[in-house]
Amino acid sequence: MTPKEAAQCLADSERPPPAAESNGPFAPELKSETLDLTPIVGANLRRLRVKRGLSLERLAKASGVSRAMLGQIELGQSTPTINVLWKIARALDVSFSTLISERSASKTAVILRDRAKLLTSQDRTFTSRALFPFGEPRNVEFYELQLMAGASEEAHPHPPGTTENLVVTSGTLEIDVGHARHQLATGDAIYFEADVGHVYRNPGTTTATMYLVMTYANKGT
Repeated sequence: MTPKEAAQCLADSERPPPAAESNGPFAPELKSETLDLTPIVGANLRRLRVKRGLSLERLAKASGVSRAMLGQIELGQSTPTINVLWKIARALDVSFSTLISERSASKTAVILRDRAKLLTSQDRTFTSRALFPFGEPRNVEFYELQLMAGASEEAHPHPPGTTENLVVTSGTLEIDVGHARHQLATGDAIYFEADVGHVYRNPGTTTATMYLVMTYANKGT
């Protein structure tokens, strides 16, 4: 693959998806200020793909991510976007954290703010901070979310059995779950089955801060 072709593959993966393909409570760009997740994702992708007996071609067909891009990710030559990671996770039938976690275990973990793993949107209007240890894959994830005034984040339906439990700790939030719209003020919480499309929207004049617990159905890792 030439540098020009590689750049085009990456550009294709970063194009905004149509509404039915928007992903997660995360924005489209992966950014970690304290840890390079590229080799971790690559190693996990290869391990999971081989474990399931999938060729790059079969995984590409199942995920909608090109074979070239999958190969670059496995080799640690490309840092995937959040959209790409969600597509791969859905195709492999694993939780999002399974792809970005190092495989080591510890009974106690302190999550220091200055060492947090941040997921940030390309326009920087939305951030997600992981509040759980990345020592091993898990079926329950805990995040601090921040959405700037006037901004919105569209989420693709998660796999069946996925639920979200969110509480607003400052600001206001509108959230569309399927065809229903819910208004949340500071202190309000919502719990819903996340296998339908949902949209987070900040109609206020200040940044909204939320805490989210995402629970997946049991997945093999």
